[in-house]
Amino acid sequence: MRRILTTLLFASLLAAGTQAQTLDPTDYIYPIRNVDGSCSANFGEMRPGHFHAGVDIRTGGAEGKPLVAVADGYVSRLYLSSGGYGRAIYIALANGTTAVYGHMQCFRDDIEEYVRNERYARRANRLDLYFTPDVWPVRQGDIIGYSGNSGSSMGPHLHFEVRDTPTQRLYNPVHEGIIRPTDTLPPRIFRLHYVEVDTLPGTDLCLRSTPCTHQTKVERPGHYRLQRTEPVEVGRKGYFVAEVSDRRNGVNNTFGIWRLTAWVDDERVFEYRMDGFTFDLSRCCDAISCYPLQIASRNECIRLAQLATAPDCFYSAMTERGILRTEPGQIRHIRIEAEDDSGNISHLHFDVRGRTGQFRAEADSTAKIVRPDTPTTISSGPGMRARIPAGAVYETIYCRPEQLPAPQADSGIVVLSPAYRILPATIPLRRAATISIRADVPHHLQLRASLAKKSAKGRVTYIGGHYADGAVTARTTSTDGLFVVADTLPPRITPLFKSGADLSKTPELRFRVSDNFSGIASASLVIDGAWVPCDRYPMQSRLIHRFDTPACGRKHTVHLTLRDGAGNTTHWEGSFYR
Repeated sequence: MRRILTTLLFASLLAAGTQAQTLDPTDYIYPIRNVDGSCSANFGEMRPGHFHAGVDIRTGGAEGKPLVAVADGYVSRLYLSSGGYGRAIYIALANGTTAVYGHMQCFRDDIEEYVRNERYARRANRLDLYFTPDVWPVRQGDIIGYSGNSGSSMGPHLHFEVRDTPTQRLYNPVHEGIIRPTDTLPPRIFRLHYVEVDTLPGTDLCLRSTPCTHQTKVERPGHYRLQRTEPVEVGRKGYFVAEVSDRRNGVNNTFGIWRLTAWVDDERVFEYRMDGFTFDLSRCCDAISCYPLQIASRNECIRLAQLATAPDCFYSAMTERGILRTEPGQIRHIRIEAEDDSGNISHLHFDVRGRTGQFRAEADSTAKIVRPDTPTTISSGPGMRARIPAGAVYETIYCRPEQLPAPQADSGIVVLSPAYRILPATIPLRRAATISIRADVPHHLQLRASLAKKSAKGRVTYIGGHYADGAVTARTTSTDGLFVVADTLPPRITPLFKSGADLSKTPELRFRVSDNFSGIASASLVIDGAWVPCDRYPMQSRLIHRFDTPACGRKHTVHLTLRDGAGNTTHWEGSFYR
């Protein structure tokens, strides 16, 4: 029977891979049991540097909820890591899609045993395993594991995705009807920002005015107007940015919107839709949003215009790249609609009037021009050199690199160079730049040297890189305020048991682990001289080994070694009885 099932599944997957996918929500059941069906994050909402790739299903603050196969298929991939999705399982389904379950506590028993054996055989805590259809076939409703809080998770929940199997393109599970949260609340439209633009003559360099912000007022649910009653004064050429978010019944979380549409004098001139994307486009949220406003807001600040290289696939309607042209004295009527992925819609109506005078772009002979289609090398004296690849910026920009004073850092971090601004923090990069900063690094610190930057909260944060030939070089999308540091402090280990304690009734060996700066890069746990697997939970500063042999009532030695990103190493030794 298993062989027949496997053959049918494989044939279905091959057939589905040759056809365009049209999802039928009745193909799927809910991926998790014993939850209320509410979500804490939705598909495509804008995160720092990426779109959210799935939906986050709430588990009531608890772990261990049964996860089930949403349709017939097979386990195509198992992934274990201390970051990202943590423990994740991928189910290739017979209809040509793949369901992904992230932040799991554990897999079902037979899969967990297989994974444990692989970890021992490879002496590896991290695994990324792929399987053919005959290894782990599953039926719709089969338990495949249990929900948890692993990886880069801020609290127990299930991260759930649906992908097209051949292309790995992500679908919007709520808009497709696969996940159906209770949602009767329309999106919120908080503010509207107007930006005037002008192109520098003879170039493709578009310069912008400072945004002019207009507050909105809700008349009744789903209906908004501007607080001002007179028409908005606009220039000859510009666009609006809508600051929006969404809510759902019964939860306090905010969500991203699915659609944003603009009409000018009853002509649809712009529409953004979050139907899906491939992972190579995930960073493009920085182009869909108005990035300078987005990084300062808790809402989504969506630009009602298209940047030069923003992907067309996110826009279902576009006239003149969304630019609004208005003659002096001309009155035009604007209508904006925001829709969530459950079909709730909010409206905003207002008039604009063209003003006399306009914003003019002015050339800056001291600045360097960076274009999307051309690699660019930027330097600031002999101390800094940056190579920005083609495709890194979303439009042609001015660049004015500058040297800044060396910042202060916490104890254990030695600052070894001035800071450098290559691009302002308000300009995002889609592809990483290669940045080298020269510094006089003492020989004993050279292996500990890296690039760092100051966070928005003033904390020195790790970028990475390596020292060679008098400079530290790293690939990074961070370009504002970079400098060279050396990390001199090793990670910290605190056992959550007393050395020599009796752990015969305890299922786990637990440690609190942390690092001051560069983060824990690797962990190695040895019991009685033999390597054993361990799981690290960075968001909870925990490292755990789950005992997989019965207690035998004797003393065991334990040795834990941690290494941080800068190469600093910590050892801890102790014992326990079990």
